[in-house]
Amino acid sequence: MTSGTAWTWEYDGLIMLAGILCAVAASLPGNFLVLRRISLLGDAVSHAVLPGIAIGFLLTQSRTGLPVFLGAVVAGLLTAVLTEWIRSVGAVDEGAATGVVFTVLFAIGLIIIVRTADRVDLDPGCVLYGALEDSPLHTVPVLGWNVPRIILILAGITVVNLLFVTMFFKELMVCSFDPGLATTEGFSARVVHYLLMVDVAVTAVACFEAAGNILVVAMFIVPSATAMLLTTRLRNMILISALLAAASAVMGDIGATLLTRWLDIGSTSTAGMMTLSSGLLFLAASLLAPQTGVLTRLVSQKRLGLRILAEDVLAFLYRLQEQQQTGAATEFLRTRLLATPVALRMILQWQKWRGLLNLTEHGWMLTERGLVTASSLIRTHRLWENYLVSGGISAELIHRQAEKLEHYTGRSLQDRLHSEGDLPSTDPHGRPIPEQQQPEEL
Repeated sequence: MTSGTAWTWEYDGLIMLAGILCAVAASLPGNFLVLRRISLLGDAVSHAVLPGIAIGFLLTQSRTGLPVFLGAVVAGLLTAVLTEWIRSVGAVDEGAATGVVFTVLFAIGLIIIVRTADRVDLDPGCVLYGALEDSPLHTVPVLGWNVPRIILILAGITVVNLLFVTMFFKELMVCSFDPGLATTEGFSARVVHYLLMVDVAVTAVACFEAAGNILVVAMFIVPSATAMLLTTRLRNMILISALLAAASAVMGDIGATLLTRWLDIGSTSTAGMMTLSSGLLFLAASLLAPQTGVLTRLVSQKRLGLRILAEDVLAFLYRLQEQQQTGAATEFLRTRLLATPVALRMILQWQKWRGLLNLTEHGWMLTERGLVTASSLIRTHRLWENYLVSGGISAELIHRQAEKLEHYTGRSLQDRLHSEGDLPSTDPHGRPIPEQQQPEEL
């Protein structure tokens, strides 16, 4: 737990470094868990290593050592094997098979821990949130420097994971997107799957003591899921996920220190705050991601709606002018265009500011510049009507379709519609098609 004392590089800096290494190490294989849609399997492996660790404790009476490491790796690999076996033999989906295996193995591990807690140096609380705060206290000499042991371990596993992802990038990518293609490429998708599970198990073991189960599971999944919202390229996704994982660790460590100081709550879990930070970054990405963000799409849709309304106003006033009407009142435009009062008034004032509309005693009218822009929209609309009629659509049904298409038609497509329509001068209703002019950009 982090107390409310002042932040220092000598202590808190090492905690932050351990958190960064743990988060980055877990995020590297986590990308492929997310891509392969087996995120729950990463969670399962992280939980299922517990009996292996507990058995190692029984043999060594210590939380470190080769038996602990090997026991956890075997348990993690056993999770993947049993899940695949239950899925294929029991004819159940992978999620259900994973849930069966990891809950049983995790329960076995908890039973062992509870039964041996008095004789084994194991705090059951570290299963959940680890002991990041203790990481600077346990050091080993390296070239005359006392380096925290957990930082050496986490640095090593980070390098191993980086090498694993780099060396097997092609195989991991192919198996993630098209496992069937792996056979034609000369390697086994199942072997790659089990190699990934071994790497996940090794990473979980390396991070378990420092960060506990909560942070390890979160860093396997959350940074990668966040990166997927921000990019569609795998290499970029791996890089972004690692950066997000590191940012989560930094934010969590600083947040844990500042939170205890500002709120005077005594202490809090650094690993828990790092996990919370990763969740907040995911929330921010889900709201603000350039292509997939909820708020981004809402803003984009609103802007598109306003642009279409702006064009509809110009086109409607152009048609009124063709009918020798002198102008249109705001309320008349609102009822005919089915626009909200706020949106319409905003568009009218904007078009007036741009010099495309004037408000006269007869209502809103096009300026000379507005007439040029509106004529281009009407030209596009009527060219589309000609094109649709030539495709066999009834003349009574083409207006609504052309009204949609006119908003997404550029100059080159407009010229193509004109040339492929044998250079028409009127639309199917007999109305003149305006000559091509250079429109104002909306």
